[in-house]
Amino acid sequence: MSKPKSGAGRFICGVVEGFYGRPWTMEQRTELFKREQKWGLNSYLYAPKDDYKHRMYWRDLYSAEEAEQLIALISAAKQHNVDFIYAISPGLDITFSNPKEVAALKRKLDQVKEFGCSSFSLLFDDIEREMCAADKQAFSSFAHAQVAITNDLYQHLGKPESFLFCPTDYCSSQCTPTVSLSPYLNTVGENLLPGIDILWTGPKVVSHKISVESIEEVSAVLRRPPVIWDNIHANDYDPQRLLLGPYKDRPTELIPKLRGVLTNPNCEFHPNFVAIHTLATWCKAPADGGARDVEMGDEEQDPCYSPQKALMLALTDWLQEFMSTDQPGGPRPPARLKKESSDEEPMQTDVAESSYVPSPDENPLYTAEPLTLDDLRLLSELFYLPYEHGATARTMLQELDWLKNHSQAATAETEQSAEWRSRAQKFDSMCEAVVQMFNRLSNAPNRSILYDLYNYICDIKSGVDMARFYVKTLGGQGQPSAQVMQDDPEPWRFRGALSGEFQRMLPCHGNRDLFRQPLMTAVYCIRPYCPEDKTEVQKIFREMQKGGDATSSPGAQPPLISDSLSAGELSPSPECALVVEDDFGVCGYALALTDVKPAAAKVQRAVSESLLKEFPSLVVVQVRPGVTDPSPAKHMIRRLLSSIRSSGSKGVFCELRHGDRRMINFYSKLGSFKQIEMDCLPQDVLVMAASL
Repeated sequence: MSKPKSGAGRFICGVVEGFYGRPWTMEQRTELFKREQKWGLNSYLYAPKDDYKHRMYWRDLYSAEEAEQLIALISAAKQHNVDFIYAISPGLDITFSNPKEVAALKRKLDQVKEFGCSSFSLLFDDIEREMCAADKQAFSSFAHAQVAITNDLYQHLGKPESFLFCPTDYCSSQCTPTVSLSPYLNTVGENLLPGIDILWTGPKVVSHKISVESIEEVSAVLRRPPVIWDNIHANDYDPQRLLLGPYKDRPTELIPKLRGVLTNPNCEFHPNFVAIHTLATWCKAPADGGARDVEMGDEEQDPCYSPQKALMLALTDWLQEFMSTDQPGGPRPPARLKKESSDEEPMQTDVAESSYVPSPDENPLYTAEPLTLDDLRLLSELFYLPYEHGATARTMLQELDWLKNHSQAATAETEQSAEWRSRAQKFDSMCEAVVQMFNRLSNAPNRSILYDLYNYICDIKSGVDMARFYVKTLGGQGQPSAQVMQDDPEPWRFRGALSGEFQRMLPCHGNRDLFRQPLMTAVYCIRPYCPEDKTEVQKIFREMQKGGDATSSPGAQPPLISDSLSAGELSPSPECALVVEDDFGVCGYALALTDVKPAAAKVQRAVSESLLKEFPSLVVVQVRPGVTDPSPAKHMIRRLLSSIRSSGSKGVFCELRHGDRRMINFYSKLGSFKQIEMDCLPQDVLVMAASL
């Protein structure tokens, strides 16, 4: 596959086996290499978290039997033109300053090199950031320790063409205070040898979207384009998730700005057909904005890649695999009643010579219907992506929500009764389609795929059955949902075991549901404030002023320094301004002044010297009332406090009006802000402060 080159070497595109849980088998990995070659992918990163000698017992050499398996696997990858990248993850317990530890790491990688492996990766993800006492004496920072050992290994191995490094801060949300100001990332970018590539997951561990701007920002800090370790199809964090949607929300404009993309998909091998197939389609998109592959109205508006078209291509190919047998030698013929040339009476195992034919008044024989492309499309829409349901799943949730909220129209004749019955029938038909899909999947010839899917499709069928029975009961159709609503239900009628019990007892249960009541956005984006945001920030500020205290007009309220900051009369300090966006635009902001004294003089506001001595900085946070999830505001305040602390300030305060109960509660629940008693404050104002 011809790809634009970002730095030295070819564009890395393929699969990382980097999840927590049972690793794939050697046979499955070999099958993966065949698929990668067929679809134009070129890389496989071996990094299963539960391979003891990859992570927990990284010092141990492979046994003769293990070595034989790895040699065969590396050879199979080469046969299919796939670059086998061996990863090792020593960060759990390595002492960077101990020469014996470094020697053990080199000895381990030298052994793998003897197996025929020529590409390597060193991973420091998901580990504690605190160095031991010995390392603190030898290195000025955690980043310096990691860089030193990585550069040493890279040179020891002869500077391989492919050598990947995974930082401990591997996404934007983990960087303190920001990507561009992260001391850790800047140290890595400045000191890691230029031939070493760096893995990056995007804005978050599981990133909803990855923008060109975010990649340009991290590339500037790293001094090189990153390789995306993409967790969009990973499901190891939730045993009830399976992700069968297309690779999406990554514009193809990213391709020339990246060193590569590796997908870290579902733990189950066979369901990854869609994830890997659609990634391959994405990687083939022309980087020069060539022929459009998007119909008018495509929500993605990517001129070179349509997720829905890619999905249908993948499902069409997957259907062929479903319908092929996975049994050696193909389908087995029925056993016979007798064997020739045998003195023993055979065991009767089949009646192939006299098949049963029911009479017209008897039940017909069950005939398994073949799986269809529509079945697989429905399956994908029920198990779509971590941040969104597929179209059918969304419709089913919306219909059930409407039917439940308008249940009075089901039994009493109202203007909505006909509509209720029509929508109930529509919902029932959609439920029936799920049941039929389950039946056809259960009879598909390829049992290996079925076994990977079976727990998930059983779970969704059970949930759909319960919802279906509930709607029928609302419509007065007998008592079919008694099994659902009774006080002592069967165990398969409720979900979650102990984990489910814990979650239902927590106040946050349901906060991350993709379907909410009322419908709300599930995803927020926090980014640095820019001059173009000034109008929106002022608009939110005015809205909050009007709604904060109904007893006084905005003009009658005492002036605050934070008012001048929100109104744009004062400029926030560098790297101390953030906004949060939802699907409709800017919905909140967080601004700060690291030194409030000059600002107070500018707006002619007297501030207590004793207050400024202990708390020289000021912060203001506001979000629209529609943002009921406190997480965005908490995340913004944490980032601001980190930036303020980095400036050398030892404390920060905020000004609040008594009528703004929502923000008073917000700061109180943070735990670090305490109310400060002051004599010179206006009657309607209180001050809360936090030491840094």
